[in-house]
Amino acid sequence: MSQDMRVPAIDVVVESPSWVPDAEAIVRRALVAAATALGADFRNCVTVALLTDDAALARLNAQWRGIDEPTNVLSFPAAPQLAAASESAARPLGDIAIAWETTAREARDEGKPLAHHLSHLAVHGFLHLVGYDHESDPQAETMEQLERAILERLGVPDPYLTHEIGV
Repeated sequence: MSQDMRVPAIDVVVESPSWVPDAEAIVRRALVAAATALGADFRNCVTVALLTDDAALARLNAQWRGIDEPTNVLSFPAAPQLAAASESAARPLGDIAIAWETTAREARDEGKPLAHHLSHLAVHGFLHLVGYDHESDPQAETMEQLERAILERLGVPDPYLTHEIGV
């Protein structure tokens, strides 16, 4: 597969043995799709995706957000001074961490294939790294529309549809 030279270097670390064997490829494909869809030049950038478990996400969530429970995905954008490093050095975009148990449970509860939900969480995390958020309704709508468009490129149905129709 030829890679668009405008995408960041992507390092996927599988920390939990519970993740399915193709999880790394699913995340990598989703991150490439997100970077490509945005049309920005992410050359010389790097991002790390950590596929871990609920215990690790609970620790990170407690440390960085003050919420002592696991969540599905956390994003840690790089500090501005790191992101503005010299042009010859790889510039970090930040890190994404995804929890196995929460992701698997949500996929099951929502009747979605795990691969689709994992793709959505990876895309969602990446959009946070590059400045998108969902703190207000307009921000949420913008971010959700981007997620839908990116996921459509991956053949993943609208992840918000089931929530909107109350399923």
